[in-house]
Amino acid sequence: MTRELHFYDAIREAIDVCMQDDPNVYILGLGVPDLKGIFGTTLGLQQKYGCDRVMDIPCAENAMTGVALGSTLVGLKPIITHQRVDFALLSMDQIVNQVAKWHYMFSGQKCVPIVIRLIIGRGWGQGPQHAQSLECWFAHIPGLKVVAPVTPYDAKGLLIASIKDNNPIIFFEHRWLHNLIGDVPEESYTVPIGKGKIVQEGSDVTIVTFSYMVLEALKAAEFLKGFEINCEIIDLRTLRPLDTEIFLKSVQKTGRLVVVDNDWKTGGIGAEIISLVVENNMQYLKEPPYRIGLPECPSPTSPALANVYYLRAKDIVKVIMHVMRREINDSEIPQMYSGPGDIPDTSFSGPF
Repeated sequence: MTRELHFYDAIREAIDVCMQDDPNVYILGLGVPDLKGIFGTTLGLQQKYGCDRVMDIPCAENAMTGVALGSTLVGLKPIITHQRVDFALLSMDQIVNQVAKWHYMFSGQKCVPIVIRLIIGRGWGQGPQHAQSLECWFAHIPGLKVVAPVTPYDAKGLLIASIKDNNPIIFFEHRWLHNLIGDVPEESYTVPIGKGKIVQEGSDVTIVTFSYMVLEALKAAEFLKGFEINCEIIDLRTLRPLDTEIFLKSVQKTGRLVVVDNDWKTGGIGAEIISLVVENNMQYLKEPPYRIGLPECPSPTSPALANVYYLRAKDIVKVIMHVMRREINDSEIPQMYSGPGDIPDTSFSGPF
């Protein structure tokens, strides 16, 4: 049976399902049993499963990631939450030099089934050290799988698939998605890791993106219909392994490519996707491919700077019009949202 759930409820339900099915699954992280429960994603789990399976941790990210790794070697399946990706930087030695390499270094004799949940994106003026989007860092590392869903349906299915997987998974959740509502089946199900999804078919230009920027791409595409521009939007869902076939086929059809990233352009996923298209599908391109990313500076704190730093649908519209060789003035593009800058739209109500 399908019913509507918030994204954060879908995450919590996925964890709950896996903890019920497998007593070796446990969750740890700073603030996991708090009243706000990591944006609502862990509420009630400690009451249901006890302190031995749902536990708070000290501010010792590197050490606790090492503890989680060690527990996999004796048969456990940890889900560790560092809340913001910025906090996980303190555990990069464990993630990159240990977790990602363990299976390889020991000739495949031992798997490391660990899920590391990281929150990305803008919110409440968090600024340079609490609002980064570093997905591409992790996607660069062999041995890690990197997942970034946008819908509640995919959030539940991909998280269950991640917990069941025997490889280390980096699971990204954009803060602005936690209050998104969508249809989610009541039963347990999985969404395949490494498979993208066409969320809107089109014939004029391919937009490749992931996580929260899928929603902004959809808003932009709706506006562009008024100019008889039909956008095909691809949600990658997984950054490693990357579903190259889905966007290569799309570019064969449209002949135009725009990649929208949550992060800076330099060394980002946009460069990787464009390189793959140029290497494999150069003959189909009618126009040079284009990538959109954040300005090359740290994430600002002040609302005045943040409102021009983060990408919105208006930025995508301007780039698509450029790629389509059409002219448009800024005044012709509606803001599409004019409320407080630290929330995506007026439907957003938390949890904060």
